[in-house]
Amino acid sequence: MSEISLPENLSYTDEHEWVAVEPGCSLPADPVRVGITAVAVDNLGDLVYLELPTVGSTVTLGEACGEVESTKTVSELYPPVAGTVSIVNTAVVDDPELVSKDPYGEGWLFAVLPSEAGELLTAAEYAEKNGVDA
Repeated sequence: MSEISLPENLSYTDEHEWVAVEPGCSLPADPVRVGITAVAVDNLGDLVYLELPTVGSTVTLGEACGEVESTKTVSELYPPVAGTVSIVNTAVVDDPELVSKDPYGEGWLFAVLPSEAGELLTAAEYAEKNGVDA
């Protein structure tokens, strides 16, 4: 197993995003933060640009809502929850390396007031699929 570990209080997607909603629980009435996992950061390499959804926009399950560009590739962002974007972390737009340094803390991307959750994995399920420590 890899040395990348995953916070157990977050949920994950097959597309390597995380969200602060537990699988199978009812959706919170407050916005939830969304980010990309350390696995994604490790695979992407040095991040150089982020295109994030705008505040007030609606994000839809299964539809790309932004992009992450690295020195290796460009990868689309897929929201783990549908809803209205309430906050965008402008610090990561200005300095994408914050995502690399702290993907589960200061490197979060945006927050959504959720109306629907997609298929979410627990940390253990995500770790098993990606060969990392939970």
